[in-house]
Amino acid sequence: MTINHLTDRPKFSMQRRRAVTGLWFMAPGLLVVLAVTIFPILYSIYMGFNTISLTTHGFHFHWNGLGNYRLLLSSSLFRYAIVFTLVYALVTVLVELVLGMMTALVLQRMAWGRPALLALLLLPWSLITVISAEMWGYIYNGVYGALDAILLEFGIIHKPIVWLGFAKLAIASTMFADVWKTMPFVAILLLAGLEMVPVDVIEAAHMDGASNWHVFWRIILPLIRPTMSLAILFRVLQAFGLFDLPFVLTGGGPGTATESIAVLGYQVMFQDLNFGPGAAVASSTTVVVLIIALAFLWVFRGMAEEGVA
Repeated sequence: MTINHLTDRPKFSMQRRRAVTGLWFMAPGLLVVLAVTIFPILYSIYMGFNTISLTTHGFHFHWNGLGNYRLLLSSSLFRYAIVFTLVYALVTVLVELVLGMMTALVLQRMAWGRPALLALLLLPWSLITVISAEMWGYIYNGVYGALDAILLEFGIIHKPIVWLGFAKLAIASTMFADVWKTMPFVAILLLAGLEMVPVDVIEAAHMDGASNWHVFWRIILPLIRPTMSLAILFRVLQAFGLFDLPFVLTGGGPGTATESIAVLGYQVMFQDLNFGPGAAVASSTTVVVLIIALAFLWVFRGMAEEGVA
């Protein structure tokens, strides 16, 4: 037994005691996470494999395997909700990324007034989504809405438009309201990434004759890819959990035009009281979100390792 081995044992045991102590301190928080997050997810997965009937004595479970999931796959409502959520996430995240990058570039170059503008920029993001949806409902109203009044005043339209009464207009209006609210969040994240870009690298590129466009595409954009990936990940996950905005603004309508997966799950489970299919919708959404999150984390890890190398 060497001297180094003898001196390392007390250090190892101290680290182990600290780790055990840290786990004891983390235990209450972990139990709360298990109670409010993990258990409901596992219970909803179990519900998705059962036919559930509501009786005077409570819920009655009858195992039916993949019956609820086969029902979902054969449902045109579920397929539309999946497609709508995917398209909604793609369009809104892309628009927010472009507008957020433009806003972040402007904020980075501001010599004064940036704190005040940042505070104003965060106002839409700080609003509760339900309040924001109610506000946009008044703006889009076809009788007394502010949008129709402004467009009529400037002669852009000749009669009021029922923005939430037609499928395509309702989808576009919902997307616009979502972009208005969440674009500042993306802009702040991208601004943080831009602030970490080394100034000397940009100055050296300009001294070599590179244009601003070339510097942005060849230097700035590759350096902030991890930040962009993080912003995209957050927004995609939020888009797949889309519920409160369409639920308050359009109720999923007109018809089922703005019915996301979350809205469909709510209607199936709590309005139609079909608990098994509703739980299957929730479980399917969880699986899709988990796959997307793992894919983004894998890409983000690759970018981080590439940056370190």
